[in-house]
Amino acid sequence: MNYLQLYIPTRDTIQSEIYMAELADYPFESFEQEDTCLKAYIREDLLPACRAEVDEFLHSTGVECRFTTIETVNWNALWESNFTPVEVEERCLIRAPFHEPRPGYEVEAVIMPKMSFGTGHHATTWLMAAGLLGQCVSGLYGLDMGSGTGVLAILAVKLGAEHVDAVDIDEWAFENGTENIATNGVQGRVTPVLGDVSAIAGRQYDFILANINRNILLADMAQYAAALKTGAWLLMSGILEKDVDAISQQAVSLGLTVETVRVKDGWASVRCRK
Repeated sequence: MNYLQLYIPTRDTIQSEIYMAELADYPFESFEQEDTCLKAYIREDLLPACRAEVDEFLHSTGVECRFTTIETVNWNALWESNFTPVEVEERCLIRAPFHEPRPGYEVEAVIMPKMSFGTGHHATTWLMAAGLLGQCVSGLYGLDMGSGTGVLAILAVKLGAEHVDAVDIDEWAFENGTENIATNGVQGRVTPVLGDVSAIAGRQYDFILANINRNILLADMAQYAAALKTGAWLLMSGILEKDVDAISQQAVSLGLTVETVRVKDGWASVRCRK
């Protein structure tokens, strides 16, 4: 299967992360950061369905981007060369199976990074993991919405959560999450679910993790609020710092109380309680 490489000139890492956040809505399978550019990889047969939307986004940025065809990609080598272990507040380690174990952390997740998000490298995943570390989840039932690799659900049960549903709309994320759940030995405590927010209808949770993007958070927050038990909390990220007001206002309109806002590298997380 041939792949296409999208070459995007960038000023810095923060700009690259913004591009990755936007392109994550489309079936790009991996991202490679270089000094002055971001390379995004997508299967050639999957681009036509989203080409118009991707081109519209790229045109709005005002930068000159280009697609080139590459016949083969050694994804394992690419992931390994770009994925280093991630430490969160000196308490949590996120590493790949090809990294040596590093004892001494409160919790560890072993993630095979078959997608770009959910490894902890992106500021939003780091913020979500840090937010989990700041809450007691022992014995609780949770939801990881837009679960990707499953890293947050895996961390939650390793921190003591009784059970977490890990929901993602993308089949490739569902498959990767299922693999990572097995790698970490948490089958039965993390349930991967292929679907959108309708998959949680009628369910109740003690906490919800939603690391998605601004538009989906605003569209689906009412369903999250309905699925929260009284006193339960919702931790959201995938948003830029400038989006905090819109997210917070929506939460308050749904009867939630905004408790904390945290910012890292221009990105933000918001925690609310019902």
